[in-house]
Amino acid sequence: MSAPYAINGRFLTHSITGVQRYARNVIAAIDASDRGGLCEIIAPKTSEECEYLRLRVVARGHLKGHVWEQIELPMIAGARRLLNLCNTAPASKSDQIVCIHDANVFSAPGSYSVAFRTLYRNLLPVLARRSARIATVSHAAARQLSRYLPVKLSDIAILPNGHEHALSWDPSRAIAAPALRSPMAGRPYVLALGSKALHKNIALVMDIAPELDRLGVDIIVAGGGEGIFTQQSLTSGSNVELCGRVSDDDLAYLLDHALCLVFPSITEGFGLPILEAMARGCPVISSDSASMPEVCGDAALLASPFDPARWITHIRSVLQSANLRDDLIGRGFENARRFSWKQTAEGYMDLLASPSHALSTHTSTKRPSARIAAVFATRGRPEIAEATVRHFLRTQTQPPDCVIVSCVDASDAGQLASMPSIRVITGPSGLAAQRNTALTSLPPATEIVAFFDDDFVADHKWLSAAATVFRDESHVVGFTGHVVKDGIKGPGISLEEAIDIVSSADAPQNLWSEPYSPYGCNMAFRVAAIGDVRFDERLVLYGWLEDRDFAAALARKGGRLIKCSQAFGVHMGVKSGRMSGQRLGYSQVVNPIYMMGKGTMSLTGGTKQISKNLASNIGRLFWPEPFIDRRGRVKGNLLAFADIARGRLEPERAANICTQTPSRKTGHWQETR
Repeated sequence: MSAPYAINGRFLTHSITGVQRYARNVIAAIDASDRGGLCEIIAPKTSEECEYLRLRVVARGHLKGHVWEQIELPMIAGARRLLNLCNTAPASKSDQIVCIHDANVFSAPGSYSVAFRTLYRNLLPVLARRSARIATVSHAAARQLSRYLPVKLSDIAILPNGHEHALSWDPSRAIAAPALRSPMAGRPYVLALGSKALHKNIALVMDIAPELDRLGVDIIVAGGGEGIFTQQSLTSGSNVELCGRVSDDDLAYLLDHALCLVFPSITEGFGLPILEAMARGCPVISSDSASMPEVCGDAALLASPFDPARWITHIRSVLQSANLRDDLIGRGFENARRFSWKQTAEGYMDLLASPSHALSTHTSTKRPSARIAAVFATRGRPEIAEATVRHFLRTQTQPPDCVIVSCVDASDAGQLASMPSIRVITGPSGLAAQRNTALTSLPPATEIVAFFDDDFVADHKWLSAAATVFRDESHVVGFTGHVVKDGIKGPGISLEEAIDIVSSADAPQNLWSEPYSPYGCNMAFRVAAIGDVRFDERLVLYGWLEDRDFAAALARKGGRLIKCSQAFGVHMGVKSGRMSGQRLGYSQVVNPIYMMGKGTMSLTGGTKQISKNLASNIGRLFWPEPFIDRRGRVKGNLLAFADIARGRLEPERAANICTQTPSRKTGHWQETR
C-alpha cells in the first residue's frame, strides 16, 4: 500500500545549491520523525540513489526536468497530496503544498536568464492561485510573494531553514581549503560566497579589497564555479583568492578559520550561509536588506549593501576587538538554535495533514529601523502646514528620525519652528527648489527621504510601510502610496474630513504597481540611489511633473519605481496658494515636451499627457468647475504652443506669465503677476 502523501523528488537530479539543500534537509528530518512512513518520494529515473529509514523513493517516468514534473509527476502521484520543496510544482495539480523560496525572479530579474524568468513568471502565479497552501522560508520572503503573486500574506506558511546540517561537516576531511594561500600565510581573511547572480553583490567585496589589504586582511571567495567573475574583478586585488566551488568539509574549514563571513547580498529569500556560519562559530557581517536582518537577529553586524565604507568599518572592528568577535560568536550560537530542520519538517507534516493548519514554528525578530527624513515643502499657508505636520508627528507608528519643513520664509511654517523635533529651513521658491534645499540638508545617516505635500494626511503606518518595502526590495529607489481620495480633483477636502477618511478607510488590498512614477503629494526615495540627482528647478513654482522627472532620472540608473497600497492617505487639495490656471496650462504643454527632450518622459507618454490635458481643458471650457480656471488653462496651453512654434522651450517662463488667481474674498479669478 502506497503512503498517503507524495513528495516531489526532482531535486534529487540536481547539484546541491541552497534550494536543494533545503529540500534534502527537510526530507531527512521527515524521515527521522515518527511520521516519515506517511510519505513517499517520487523522482525521475535519472535521480541519484538515496537510502532513508522510513521514506521510500520511487523512481518512475520516461521524461526528465520540468517536463517530467509537469506531465508525469501528477499522474504518478495520483490523488495523493503532494509536497513540493523547490519552487516549482505541476501546474495541473491543486491538492499540493508548494514552497516558493523567494520572489527574486520578479524583484531581481537581471540575475536570471530570459528562459528562467519566462518559466517562473508564468508558472509561479498559477501555483499560488491553485495550490492548497503556499509556504516560504522567511517573513521577508512572504511579504515579497504577497506583492508579486495572487496569495495573501496571512495565508503563507513560514517554514525556515535549519542549522543542524552544518554541525555534521568535518573540517579534518577538508582537501582544498588547507592549501589556500591565506590560511597558510597566517594573514586573517574574510570569507565570501561568490555567485554570478547580480543580487549576490559580490562586486562590493571586490570594491573593498584594496582597503582590506591595507588592514592586512585577505578575502577568500568560495563557490560559484569558474568563469563567473569578470577579468576586472579577478585582478581587483592581490589579497583576493577565488577558490571556486568547495565541499561542505572544505567550507567548514574556511568558516572555522575565517575572521568573519561577509554576506553582502542585495536580496535573499533566507540566506542560509549566515546560519551555517553562526552554527560553526564564525562571526557574521551581513546586508541589512530583505530576509537577512530576520535571520541574523541581534547576532551579526549589519550594513547596507550599497555602503562599502560601512563594511570596512565593521571588518576593522572585528579585526581589532577580540571581545566583539567573541560576543558575535556567542550570540551566533544562540541565534542558530532558533532555526531547526526538525521543527520545519514537523510543520510540513502538519500542512500535509491539513493545508489550512495554523503554524507557529517561526516568529520574526524585530527588524532594524530605517533612518527616515520626512520633508514638507510649503509656501503661503502656515495654518495648513502646521496642522498637517503636527498630525503627522502625532500619528506615525514609525516616527521619522528627522522632519524638515522647507520654506521660502520662516513664517510659512507658522509655529512649527518652535518645535524641537522639526527643522525649518529656507531657500529659493518653487517646489523643485524647496525640495532640493531639503535634500542638501539631510542628516548624513539618512537612508530614506519621504516627501509630502503640506496638505496630505498620511495613514499612521505610511512610514513603516515604506520602510518595509525599501528594506525588502533593495532595487526599489522610488515609492509612492495610494491616495484614498484626492481633493485636487474637486473643491478640496478639509483637514477634519481628511482625518476621518483616513481613519475609517479599510486597509487597501496589497496592490503592487510597477513601474509607477511617484505622485508628488506622498512619495519616498532611497537616499543612496539619489546621489547627485536633483529636482529640475526649470520646472518652476509648484510646477507640473517635477516628481515624474526626478523619479525617471533615478530609474535610468537602474532603479525600480513602485506604488504600494499599504501606505495610503488623503490629498486635501487645498486651493489657497496654488498655481493659477494660465501658468498651469502653460506647464501642461511645455513641461512634457521639455522632459521628452531630456529623456525623462517617452514620446508616447508625453503625447498622452498633453492630449489628456487639452481634452479636459477644452471639454470643460464652457462648463468649468467653480474651483478650476479652465479658461486660464486653455490660454496657457495656447501660449505654450505659440512659444514652441517660435522655438522657445523654456518651462521656467511659467513663473513670469500674467496670470489669473482666485480672490480670497469672492472666489472669482483675478489677474495678478
